[in-house]
Amino acid sequence: MSLVVRKVETGADWDAFYQAAHVCQGHDPYWVAPMRFFQAEQLNPKKNPWFDHGEAAFFVALKDGQPVGRISAQVDRSHLELRKDATGFFGFFETIDDQDVTNALFAAATDWLKTKGLKRALGPFSLNINEESGLLIDGFGCAPRMMMGHAQPYYQQRVEAAGFVKSVDMYAYLTPMDSALPFKQMAWLKKALDRDKRLTLRHLDPKRFDEDIDTIVRIFNAAWTENWGFVPLTQREVRHMASEMKLFLIPELVWFAEVSGVPAAMCVALPDANEFIKDMKGKLLPFNWAKLGWRLLSRKSFASGTRVPFMGVMPEFKNKVMGSVLALLTVGAVRRESLRLGFPVCEMSWVLESNSQTRHSIEDIGGKVYKTYRMFERPI
Repeated sequence: MSLVVRKVETGADWDAFYQAAHVCQGHDPYWVAPMRFFQAEQLNPKKNPWFDHGEAAFFVALKDGQPVGRISAQVDRSHLELRKDATGFFGFFETIDDQDVTNALFAAATDWLKTKGLKRALGPFSLNINEESGLLIDGFGCAPRMMMGHAQPYYQQRVEAAGFVKSVDMYAYLTPMDSALPFKQMAWLKKALDRDKRLTLRHLDPKRFDEDIDTIVRIFNAAWTENWGFVPLTQREVRHMASEMKLFLIPELVWFAEVSGVPAAMCVALPDANEFIKDMKGKLLPFNWAKLGWRLLSRKSFASGTRVPFMGVMPEFKNKVMGSVLALLTVGAVRRESLRLGFPVCEMSWVLESNSQTRHSIEDIGGKVYKTYRMFERPI
């Protein structure tokens, strides 16, 4: 059978690129097909502000004219300015269980990265570390949460056989809200809040939505600046993210802890959007527009769980008792409101394997690792 890897340039190529994911994973009842409309906007340089500092190429593998895999290759100038490590990324990786297909996809992606003067390929990132990151290597028996990937068990073997090795592992924690934060801890936190009059706790205010989104990003950028692979969100990315979050954000699930009126910690939980779309097979037409709109309006009825994609404490409080208090106050508030609103479980993700402080904090409130994602790297 003839195997061709083609750079995506035409409308037919894009059709094949999207279809490749369905070919590779469509048989899996746990896979959630990304909505083509939203993914097309993500990959459109005119719509996604990531392209202000990034450049990407997309490739699709065809056997006898039928899509059997796909991959992206991308350069993130923000990453290169920070790290100066001559590293490019790959992402949107899908393949049938065929090493020839996998090798051909990586050859196309790494050849493109070479033309950009890069010396190492790292991924998967779709498109960068602030979006979907990592390849699922453990925890295949349940659906992914929003902005978290799914994969087939053989993907890891195919990637490793193409010469890639582990760079770092990231964990997703599943936390039952009804057992998180034992009574004694909650009593201790309440005493801390009552005793220290500098401490206040509030949820997101819809009337100052833009200001509160800026606060989330400011804390996030400050708190995670030393994290592996960190790239700060830009102002345009913040505005873009805010417009997307507004669709399904619940103010009572976004909490800030303040010290003397200044935001010092935050925790953001979002209803799992994948539960809204899992039966739509990636299509909005002809009737799924209305179905999705109704589910977004009635989101408390259609999502059983949440994901915490953002949490953080300002650097001046890290590794101090006050930092632990601030983190637990925001997480405790999210836990309380999650139960009140009918969201019994929460995924906290992702967390680096080396981030012992955050891992211990999540484990202390009952979180358990249930999925592992891996970043791979290879010289090129």
